[in-house]
Amino acid sequence: MKHALVTGGAGFIGSHVVDRLLSDGWHVTTIDNFDPFYSPTVKRANIAQHLQHRNFQLIEMDICDHEAVFGLKERYDVIVHLAAKAGVRPSIDNPMAYQRTNVQGTQNLLEFAKQQDIHQFIFASSSSVYGIQPYVPWREDQGVLQPISPYAATKVAGELLGHVYSHLYGIRFVALRFFTVYGPRQRPDLAVHKFARLMLQGSSIPFYGDGSTSRDYTYIDDIVEGILSAIAYQQSMYEIINLGNSHTITLSEMVACLVRALEVEARLEQVEEQPGDVPVTCADISKAGRLLGYAPSTRFEEGIRKFICWLNDQDQSAGRGCHS
Repeated sequence: MKHALVTGGAGFIGSHVVDRLLSDGWHVTTIDNFDPFYSPTVKRANIAQHLQHRNFQLIEMDICDHEAVFGLKERYDVIVHLAAKAGVRPSIDNPMAYQRTNVQGTQNLLEFAKQQDIHQFIFASSSSVYGIQPYVPWREDQGVLQPISPYAATKVAGELLGHVYSHLYGIRFVALRFFTVYGPRQRPDLAVHKFARLMLQGSSIPFYGDGSTSRDYTYIDDIVEGILSAIAYQQSMYEIINLGNSHTITLSEMVACLVRALEVEARLEQVEEQPGDVPVTCADISKAGRLLGYAPSTRFEEGIRKFICWLNDQDQSAGRGCHS
């Protein structure tokens, strides 16, 4: 039985990856420190079913704790490194914390992979590494990256560290640049989840700029398929690959889609665009298709409906009733 070490495995993306790995017959060890950036109770709920699975182990640990990481004694076939301090805007307020977790923590895990002779390392990067690029869709080989937030800079650093360890120590390093992932279990601070909650409460939602900013929203199931394909990838030793949907949705369109799905009105509170935000993200996914067979299949409206169904289930479980 193959054994995966998944960092951040109690989070939004990580818990979905663990779902699939366990379903596919893997043994999975999850590392998570339940960072209070958002409620640890949410993350514990994400993995409640995993804890009942005989092939799952949870280790509560900070990836920056060198002794704890190097105290792991199991043999792992792959490291899927999803743990990070998340959020563009908060990174501007506390850049040192992002540097510590996202760069030092990644270095720790690469050192561990080197010591333990683990040859497959999957790294969660981000579309934010591109910064403000005038030409879309964004390709992995285009120009010099120009990140505009500390968070984005730490992701660039992680990609470069991976290149060093791949070159020196023969670790296959696949960096996956995620583009605005949404779906069930999405972090409560992210726009789709945050806006849906506020709309259901009858509260106003912060509407940045004129609504023309756009994002390449990618449904969680499509992202998981890309990650699983990266775990199996063997063709080359170092790759950076976009995982997106290659179709942009404006802020105005996203709100309108939520209005239709929730059957409620949206009260907009006009606010200025935030430092560190970019006007557009859009992925060229031809490389992902070529190397990973990646072919996202979930349309935005369909993904929003699935997210709202999950939100309704959560609220029913909590005794708050059904919204649509």
